[in-house]
Amino acid sequence: MTTHSDPVYLAIDLGATSGRVIAGIHTVENTIKLREIHRFPTHFAHLPSGYHWDVLGLFNSILEGLGKAAKIFGDRIQSLAVDTWGVDYALLDKNGRLLGNPYQYRDPRTEGMIEKINSRISSEKVYEETGIQFMFFNTINQLVAELETDAGRLELADSLLFLPDLFIYWLCGEQIQERSIASTSQLWNPRTQAWSDALLDGLNLPAQLFKPVTEPGQQVGTIRQYVQDECGLGPVPVIAVAGHDTGSAVAGAPLSVDSPAFLSSGTWSIIGMELPHPVINKTTFDLGFANEAGVEGTTRLLKNISGMWMVVQLKEEWAKEGNDYTYDNLDDMAAEAEPFLSVIDPDDARFASHGPMAQRIIDYCSETGQRTPRTKGEIVRIVSDSLAAKYAIMFEKLGILYGGELPSLRIIGGGCQNSFLNQCTADAIGKPVIAGPVEATSLGNLILQMKAMDVIPDVAAGRQIIENSFESKTFQPQDSDVWRAPIDTLRKLL
Repeated sequence: MTTHSDPVYLAIDLGATSGRVIAGIHTVENTIKLREIHRFPTHFAHLPSGYHWDVLGLFNSILEGLGKAAKIFGDRIQSLAVDTWGVDYALLDKNGRLLGNPYQYRDPRTEGMIEKINSRISSEKVYEETGIQFMFFNTINQLVAELETDAGRLELADSLLFLPDLFIYWLCGEQIQERSIASTSQLWNPRTQAWSDALLDGLNLPAQLFKPVTEPGQQVGTIRQYVQDECGLGPVPVIAVAGHDTGSAVAGAPLSVDSPAFLSSGTWSIIGMELPHPVINKTTFDLGFANEAGVEGTTRLLKNISGMWMVVQLKEEWAKEGNDYTYDNLDDMAAEAEPFLSVIDPDDARFASHGPMAQRIIDYCSETGQRTPRTKGEIVRIVSDSLAAKYAIMFEKLGILYGGELPSLRIIGGGCQNSFLNQCTADAIGKPVIAGPVEATSLGNLILQMKAMDVIPDVAAGRQIIENSFESKTFQPQDSDVWRAPIDTLRKLL
């Protein structure tokens, strides 16, 4: 039950395809009720210089959402905070002015940058310094590409702000670099808790752009007067939460020491464990696992997998052909199609770029000597089977790093609503899958605000509130034996 006096916290949650302003209402029963105030697309533009985020449009959408929230909740609003996807950044001059629209992480300027970096600094040294897996879109690759293709922009810059930090700056006037988002850059050393001098010096990156980091869960300012006037708000505190959306999502997942494994399912699938410290050694290097900074000093030991990205691209491709399927339609089509027709590696480089996806999947199957799909349902089924098989392989590797058998996997985020894929995953890993909460990212954002405002003592208390507020669904493993062959096939393709 909510009342007209219940305090309200606003989560500004931006994903790679859409953003939301969500109100978290803290009820007298010590639960959280969520209310979506404003949803908007996160547009990017393909310009002659490449793919760029429309950050000005995004900020206007944020202000629109805050204005709507002010009309509904007024002075009940206690604080607000921002989280976004990782790695992308803005450059500002000494007057705080934007030096061009930030690049979108799939911009092709990063092609070949990992090899260029490793010609100067070995991959083993980069991993030893950062504990981060090698992904084409990491900030380190983008910044080296800046030096190669945009000579002069870094020299003009006085500040580098990751995207949640940029919106915080525009909202309250304070420039920060929050720890969880900073760790996605592959330039942050989790052992020394500082930027890596070895990498900054070795790659000739301007050291002045990298500031002392801000810990998640603290107030950094109050909204600027013009934001107050435009949105009809008072001097609302602005909180630094886990600015990386995966960091907020894991904070909002009811994990425990005994069952730490999670899968954040969305455009990207991110499988991992929450641990009290980073794990940087030859095994994690060889397995390609990343150590990203979490909340309250924790580390997320994880692996990125290209998740629902291919499904999103298929949906867009078929919509242009006149078939406007919903995601539920696509799930049904997959469930009705023949299983295990073929498997693909979701992280094969050919699937990383924007654009029509179906033919790329067909070509992959043909080139690897497998049966080629003939229907749309078979194409989507191949994607679902392949994701579940990839999850199983990575879950097994997590168990190796955990040092024992993991009892279950908790799936959070929008993808946890895909019951068909959840059941496939439970079958493939041979362990229970616990699905929920859907809005883990916003919930993690909200409980970090509550901690910063001294409403709760720690994240554990916030997770208990979340568990009391939202039901989860458990999928028990069934026919696990039939997954052995497709999983083995995928292992050979990796």
